[in-house]
Amino acid sequence: MFPLTNQVLHKTVNNPVTDLHDRSSCFTRLARLASQATPERPPAIIWISLDRIKQINESFGHQGGDVFIAQITRRLLCKTGTEALWCRMAGDEFVCLVPAVDSVQTQHLASSLLNEIQIPLPLNNLLLHPSASLGFAILGADETPSDCLERADRAMNTAKRAGGGRVVAADPESIPGRMGICLPRHELEIENKLHSAIDQSGLSLHYQPIVDTDGQIVSVEALMRCTSHKLSPGEFIPIAEKTGLITRLGEWSLLEGARFAQRLVMAGHRTPVAINVSRAQFALPHFPQSLHAALLCANVNPGLIELELTESLFMDNSSVVQSNLRAALDSGVKIAIDDFGTGFSCLATLKDITATKLKIDRAFVIALPHDHRAFSVVRAIAQLGVDLGMLVVAEGVESHEQLDSLREAGVHAIQGYIHARPMPENILLEWLQNRKTT
Repeated sequence: MFPLTNQVLHKTVNNPVTDLHDRSSCFTRLARLASQATPERPPAIIWISLDRIKQINESFGHQGGDVFIAQITRRLLCKTGTEALWCRMAGDEFVCLVPAVDSVQTQHLASSLLNEIQIPLPLNNLLLHPSASLGFAILGADETPSDCLERADRAMNTAKRAGGGRVVAADPESIPGRMGICLPRHELEIENKLHSAIDQSGLSLHYQPIVDTDGQIVSVEALMRCTSHKLSPGEFIPIAEKTGLITRLGEWSLLEGARFAQRLVMAGHRTPVAINVSRAQFALPHFPQSLHAALLCANVNPGLIELELTESLFMDNSSVVQSNLRAALDSGVKIAIDDFGTGFSCLATLKDITATKLKIDRAFVIALPHDHRAFSVVRAIAQLGVDLGMLVVAEGVESHEQLDSLREAGVHAIQGYIHARPMPENILLEWLQNRKTT
């Protein structure tokens, strides 16, 4: 079915369980296949990840897991014979290198391999029902073998995120970052830029006002920007969370936001500054020390600082988080519940939260005024906030129709482009002064 111009053998390397080529050999043999291929008949890569192998190891021990993997390997080798080269990339991951194929043949082969894997398999008097996630990629004309391998890996992970037990073809686009896909290499580049921005003072805070229904400024929210490397928050915040840099960014933001609150006072504006605190930052045992240090260095009244925490943090019963919450309240800062309604809201927990502000996520706002169910939810949240003594703020308001609907629902204050976009410190000071004089 898959004609070979060169015979590919399995026995040159060898993983002790499967007798397959190892990871390092995979790269060598893939490069060799690519050099021998023609543009009309390029090689293909099928990346396979067995599902639930951890559960099998925990149930039967690693020796039982090895027996399971060895049996699956024999099935796969029998299915392809000598027409493909197999490599074991990790404990439960395999790569099948197939020369001289097209996408239809590769899809057919990948589907047949999945069917083979899914045949029930006996192990220690139990009949297991294996499953796997498969992704495949065809080597592009101007693509390196390693990039093609990376695409196959991403396709496999897409299959896994979709629940497993399926085959996913890699997107033919090989440019990093396109089609909403963030390549691991691209993530490393962003991480490197973030380190550079931290070391070279390349971060800044922009501020977005929160305005009540009477037009008074309730507070301003500090939002982080990385303009020195032209990274948007949507790019660098997820990477910061993955790498742990979010705690460094959070501590910097806390100090800078507190300093700005004091500068606002000196400029004649006793306007509270709201500062976002991530779960990772708030779960650190030394968070109270960081908070007190920021307040002390800024020489600011704690009542002018507001910590925005996601609702899931209030449901975290760990001793560290609960201790940090008490310490924050004892310090005199205010607490706001951010993005309310989008997490696992728990009314039993909400009644015990001593927050002063409740922020409704823009996911509800964007549906207004036409979605009557969304309006009902917003109205219920607003009434709940009133009953609990909280100021209720709607985020992401952009139109007068949304504004009118929110006022009707009983929301107290608005944050969004309808009033102002996030702006640098100097522009915000001018904006505040202009509102004060008009």
